[in-house]
Amino acid sequence: MQAASRESYAAAAERLEAYVGGAQPSAITDTAEALLAVADLLRREPRLRRALSDPARSGEDRAGLLRGLLGDRVGGESADLLTGLAAARWSSPAELLEATERLGVEALLAGADRAGELGEVEDELFRFGQVVAGDPELASVLADVIAPVAQRAGLVGSLLAGKARPVTIRLVEVALAGFGGRSFSGALTRLVELAADRRDRQVAYVTVAAPLAEAEEQRLGAKLSELYGRDVTVKQTVVPEVLGGMSVLVGSDLYDGTILRRLTDTRNALSKR
Repeated sequence: MQAASRESYAAAAERLEAYVGGAQPSAITDTAEALLAVADLLRREPRLRRALSDPARSGEDRAGLLRGLLGDRVGGESADLLTGLAAARWSSPAELLEATERLGVEALLAGADRAGELGEVEDELFRFGQVVAGDPELASVLADVIAPVAQRAGLVGSLLAGKARPVTIRLVEVALAGFGGRSFSGALTRLVELAADRRDRQVAYVTVAAPLAEAEEQRLGAKLSELYGRDVTVKQTVVPEVLGGMSVLVGSDLYDGTILRRLTDTRNALSKR
């Protein structure tokens, strides 16, 4: 986001946080659904996106336009958050859409946090991403942007029914719609990171040839937490092809100590002689 949009989003996020601090999880979820419903509307209606972010119109005018569209279907804090977004300054129509969708996701995560389920939701999102990555046919079906989101969401619902919390399934549906303009796998990864961030944690993606023992994982997490000055959650991916060692990805930092990487470096060095 550009500067004006970042400032507008920060103000909206601050207002959301003030609201969720004293609200019940069910009320927060209702607010999240209202935000996401408007995000879907903005995604489908480019003319509305432009009208609600048009700097030539006053903030009051833009808020009134959205209020008229919402009617009595949305009220209370949800309506205030949405009309506040419409009244704010946005650098582009796309950034208004991004902000509305992101705020809806943050509300879903806040509701899970208030319900004491956020850690489990984070793990469920990551595990589902692993399942999808390990099944090329499933990955292809879920990433098919030509297929309607509702159709793919129905498949996700059948796969996760009784195995994941409703908020996890809803977040996967958001990923299917291309959260933040990302691919499905990229959107899932981003949602895992946002869940961790709300718990004031960083995510370390660890690739190993065989699963780490619980004690090993805890030691690694402790070392990374010390290094980054913040609690770090370790997410393991088992890839036998790396042969041994491990690679660790934290943000943009990659530490690759796998045997496969060493063999590749050796092979490349020999080929240059």
